[in-house]
Amino acid sequence: MDSSSSSSAAGLGSVDPQLQHFIEVETQKQHFQRLLELCWEKCMDKPGPKLESRAEACFVNCVERFIDTSQFN
Repeated sequence: MDSSSSSSAAGLGSVDPQLQHFIEVETQKQHFQRLLELCWEKCMDKPGPKLESRAEACFVNCVERFIDTSQFN
């Protein structure tokens, strides 16, 4: 094995910090998108120009439950 092969093989075990940060950000975006979809389906009867107090309370409760059950690190 020459020196270029051994150095590239050694690099496979480490993760690029920028790539790791990108993956973490994208994972958080996916969690947020899931939160929006779940709470929207649960709380919105019909979209309108104003958020009804019942829907607002439902959204608050939904977000709080989602955060309680999610694995945010």
